[in-house]
Amino acid sequence: MTAPIIAPSILASDFAKLGEEVAAITAAGADWVHIDVMDGHFVPNLTIGPDVVKALRPHTDLPFDVHLMISPADPYLEAFAAAGANGISVHPEAGPHLHRTVKRIRELGCTAGVVFNPATPIDAVEWILDDVDLLLVMSVNPGFGGQSFISSQLKKVQALRAMIDARGLDIVLEVDGGVTAATAPLCVAAGATALVAGSAVFKGGPAAYADNIRALKGG
Repeated sequence: MTAPIIAPSILASDFAKLGEEVAAITAAGADWVHIDVMDGHFVPNLTIGPDVVKALRPHTDLPFDVHLMISPADPYLEAFAAAGANGISVHPEAGPHLHRTVKRIRELGCTAGVVFNPATPIDAVEWILDDVDLLLVMSVNPGFGGQSFISSQLKKVQALRAMIDARGLDIVLEVDGGVTAATAPLCVAAGATALVAGSAVFKGGPAAYADNIRALKGG
């Protein structure tokens, strides 16, 4: 079985040393850098904006996997793309025209992702699947790190994997929330190809990051 893409979420890192933390996970074997953008409106937390993404860009060559937990999302797509995002993911609930949004993300030169909250049905993306590069299943309710894994979301991962495979599409299927060395294999077995992990990567400090990432990959 192919090892999953590991995208450490810098939400769990030391915010006083963000540049150093991004460089450290790069050296430790991370595949992507996951950046959680929260507005205190769509989700109950505030995190970072485009200027911080821009400031982090020189610290790594890894792709920036930017997850917009903001509403509306459309007015900010250009700013995050210009700041150095490689992929931008949005929630169907964050705007009235999801198809227009994902098309715009691609026009900006980024890969386009759609995010499923635990209660979001998979048919939210069924009719625009050909225009999507990534599907992200939230296995916690978005807004805060360190939450427990919601195991019912594994069925959603399985259903999305079946939908992707039935159409023969090349779409990354990502899981975010409560991902640990114990839950990672369950996600991969259900069909996930990328895993976002915060606490499970950053626990123990920089000296532990390589071992933490290796454990998530199943090695």
